[in-house]
Amino acid sequence: MDKENRTSRAGRMPFLASTAILGCVFFAMPAGAAWQPERGVEIIVNTSAGTGSDSTARAIHRMLVENKLVDATVTVVNKPGGGGAIGLTYLTQHKGNGHYLMVTSPTMLTNHITGKSQFNYTDTTPLAQMGSESVVFTVRADSPLKSARMLADRIKADPSSLSVAIGNSIGSHNHIAVALMAKAVGADVKRLKVVAFSGSTEGITALLGGHIDLVASPASGVLQLVQAGKARILAVASEKRLTGALAGIPTCKELGLPVIAANWRSIVGPGGLSAEQVRYWDDAFARVSRLPEWKRGLETKLEEETYLNAADTKKYMEAQYEELKNVLSELGLAKQ
Repeated sequence: MDKENRTSRAGRMPFLASTAILGCVFFAMPAGAAWQPERGVEIIVNTSAGTGSDSTARAIHRMLVENKLVDATVTVVNKPGGGGAIGLTYLTQHKGNGHYLMVTSPTMLTNHITGKSQFNYTDTTPLAQMGSESVVFTVRADSPLKSARMLADRIKADPSSLSVAIGNSIGSHNHIAVALMAKAVGADVKRLKVVAFSGSTEGITALLGGHIDLVASPASGVLQLVQAGKARILAVASEKRLTGALAGIPTCKELGLPVIAANWRSIVGPGGLSAEQVRYWDDAFARVSRLPEWKRGLETKLEEETYLNAADTKKYMEAQYEELKNVLSELGLAKQ
């Protein structure tokens, strides 16, 4: 072999070897590899520590980490303020980024309807509904209101004759529960005497002090008082009777009153998540919902198991938005 040919072949060898190596690397990588977190994941809570949303976020965090459902660091980040607007604004700043999640509630919808927030569920990517806490109507143990029927009759006769405590803000799901009760009996919802406290706990304290006639709140906030004989739950605004300690409480529907109101806990991501990102979190949250320890946690917190996947969560929020908008419009609170 002459020198020229040897040089030519030698010059080609590195290129051919490199091509072979690259080819091996290329074929070793699966085409269309599924998305997964590449760095730490944040679960945002737009309320303060100790709230229902915070409790849900920390329970989800524990399930994901302890069961190794996510191969990444997961942290819970509280960003309260602005009636939830600060946390939601933070989430929307990370459009298309699957490393950011947020636990949310009907407040995300009502804040947009009432004009308190510029962002709506359409600015997020709904991923899952993880549970629901129905609203209950509670009075003091010595209240003259002995049943839900008496409560309905009182509201029908004079909706302004009762002072009602609600948590968080005017237009919240607790407020809507009372408005639905008034609407069901044909009363003027605008005449309701509703007092908004910063949280259900403050309203319950006012009830025990005799400053408020009725509290619309989650059952978990009043159960201990009921068991201690200091308060009575008249009815629950759920589709069907609850279980456990609340199995004996009638639903409004049993009285012929279509009053269903709950504080659901859902998970959303920023807007613009890819189909692969949605599929990843769909799978993770579906696994969480099936864990025995997750189910036990719901029972302990008196929450109903109402898991929905990403597609159904989006449909549910769409329906909820229209329903809440109708009620808030009757209350004169809708701005959208």
